[in-house]
Amino acid sequence: MQAQSIEQVQELLSAQGYVCGRALATVVFLSLKLGRPLFLEGEAGTGKTEIAKALAAGLGRRLIRLQCYEGLDAASAVYEWNFAAQMVAIRTAEAAGSADRAALQNELFSADYLIERPLLQAMRPDEHGAPVLLIDELDRTDEPFEAFLLEALSDFQVTIPELGTIQAPEPPIVILTSNRTREVHDALKRRCLYHWVDYPDFTREVEILNARAPEASTQLSREIVAFVQALRTEDLFKKPGVAETIDWANCLLALDVIALSPEVIADTLGAILKYQDDIARLHGSEAKRILDEAKASLDAA
Repeated sequence: MQAQSIEQVQELLSAQGYVCGRALATVVFLSLKLGRPLFLEGEAGTGKTEIAKALAAGLGRRLIRLQCYEGLDAASAVYEWNFAAQMVAIRTAEAAGSADRAALQNELFSADYLIERPLLQAMRPDEHGAPVLLIDELDRTDEPFEAFLLEALSDFQVTIPELGTIQAPEPPIVILTSNRTREVHDALKRRCLYHWVDYPDFTREVEILNARAPEASTQLSREIVAFVQALRTEDLFKKPGVAETIDWANCLLALDVIALSPEVIADTLGAILKYQDDIARLHGSEAKRILDEAKASLDAA
């Protein structure tokens, strides 16, 4: 399926259970139309990674994910040589008395011993079309890797000294995400279309929950979303994202919960809050206060 309009992008993503607003659908459409990388920034759990998964599934393309981390370098992101297999080949050649060292060296640094990492995989041709390359949590890396990535995304090519330059026959669909634990350099952002992925409003979050946890009743879904959105206004170390809303709903369904209560909330806080200090804050009367506020907002709506 191809997306020829903003509305078709929304339909394509919706078919994969991803509900998004027009602003996000517009920037995704432009990214596809113009062949520009898409840079998504926002709080953890707001659906940045999921949009790449939904887009790949909707377009029928391969998803290639580069999970970023501190210390990630170009070699780990592009390729590595299979040293274990190379050592076996060397010992086999020595045992056989092979004296042609040049031929052995050419063999050792051929494609047979190359381990392709995500960036190189994304440069390879694919019968189903250019893959979706997800560069996830870019803010976890450091500036030297950003500089390398800037060059790689400019020409969509990488160089392996022993094999030469490999260029993508068709540029991959690139989506970069950041939780904004640090600022990403402006030079890289300029190569991309940018969108801030915020927490959804009440109506959209209910739509998301209906798509991802359809077994939940309308009333329970509304209560869950109202409580989570009220929780986000509290002074917490880590506010729950949409991912936690969905996880919590599935936990409540597994427990056959039909309505929220302070007791149920206390028993399942670990599904929506991930830090002990935040959990401790909600024990006792605090959970009841927030639940009462959430239900009051529903009654007033």
